[in-house]
Amino acid sequence: MLRISKMTDYGTVVMTHLAKNPEQRFSARELASDLHIGVPTVSKILKVLERGGLLVAQRGKNGGYSLAHDPGEISVAQVIRAMEGPIALTECASDALQCDQEQSCSVQSNWQRINHAIMQALEGVSVAEMTEPISVQGVQTRTLEFLGVAEGDPLAQTE
Repeated sequence: MLRISKMTDYGTVVMTHLAKNPEQRFSARELASDLHIGVPTVSKILKVLERGGLLVAQRGKNGGYSLAHDPGEISVAQVIRAMEGPIALTECASDALQCDQEQSCSVQSNWQRINHAIMQALEGVSVAEMTEPISVQGVQTRTLEFLGVAEGDPLAQTE
């Protein structure tokens, strides 16, 4: 199963919350309370996202964390990279090719193609977009559009 870590999931939740109020600064304690996540976890996430260049920290009485960029310019892929590092489904899809089978592998280019498609999808969704829930129909339509399936196509039919 392909899955991001719980910390990355929480990182996306934090970034989405900040994107709802891009002009406001939040302390770790405020975010923890608003999001029902432990303060130590939120503090760790904030530091990682700041190191990744996605947040700005202001120290002092009126300090806190805010987005480093417009929420429409921060992609979900950037959040995942800040939290987990480079996104790659397999070793051969990463920038650092370190697979012993590289010379004789017949699926390497296909894994790279799949990784590229996933990267496009993650780069195509901003944290600003994450602030607005979409319907199940909206998810289905966007997925079909991404896959290049026309609405009349039998693959588009759902039960």
